[in-house]
Amino acid sequence: MKKDNEEKKFDDQIEGRNSVLELLESDKDINKIFIAKGEKHGSINKILAIAKEKRIVVVEVEKNKLDTISQTKNHQGVIAIVPPFEYCEVEDILENAKQKNEKPFILILDGIEDPHNLGSIIRTAETAGVHGIIIPKRRAASVNSTVNKVSAGAVEHVKIARVNNLNETIKYLKENDVWICGTDMNTKTEYYNQDYTGPIAIVIGSEGFGMSRLVKENCDFLVKIPMKGKITSLNASVSAGIIMYEVVKQRLINL
Repeated sequence: MKKDNEEKKFDDQIEGRNSVLELLESDKDINKIFIAKGEKHGSINKILAIAKEKRIVVVEVEKNKLDTISQTKNHQGVIAIVPPFEYCEVEDILENAKQKNEKPFILILDGIEDPHNLGSIIRTAETAGVHGIIIPKRRAASVNSTVNKVSAGAVEHVKIARVNNLNETIKYLKENDVWICGTDMNTKTEYYNQDYTGPIAIVIGSEGFGMSRLVKENCDFLVKIPMKGKITSLNASVSAGIIMYEVVKQRLINL
């Protein structure tokens, strides 16, 4: 019983078949993998084969034990226990762009508290070629098993920095020639009328309150997504996706 309680304390775990497969293929460290007894078909076989090849400990347990350990409540018969998520430094994000010979494309999340939104944003950011995401340490969601699962394993492929002070980070980015674009419904410029072809960091505000006052004041310019219906706001992950793919479109056109 004591052992079960210890396992329940793990905050860093990856759940679900696709997420665990992404993890295995990323070469990140894995402490062990729990598999539900009887789950020996489909993608589980692939997980078992890769785990065996990489000499990762696999433990078969009863399904109800996985139900107890699970944080997402949708483990699909497999949970991987991993070391704490390794956040990078902001410098690493800039270096990532430099190594790819691309102009920095960065996402700054100002107080995104819902892990589902964070996971969705990370997933879209990975597909859009974002060089890195910056999140604050306080009053914001951090990377956990729910975020990993919602991102479909994209957290294994996106650089994420967690900083003490967003405004100091914005100042540092400006010193490195990165323009800061905030999203705000009260500005006049529609998002598609702004130029994103240079080094850019897009700020997405929190679900309920948008950007904080100081962050807004520190932006070089603001853009908005026009609303035609009776609902006057979008989910944060949807807003982020719309802006990110405008950046992708403009950069492709200007290649």
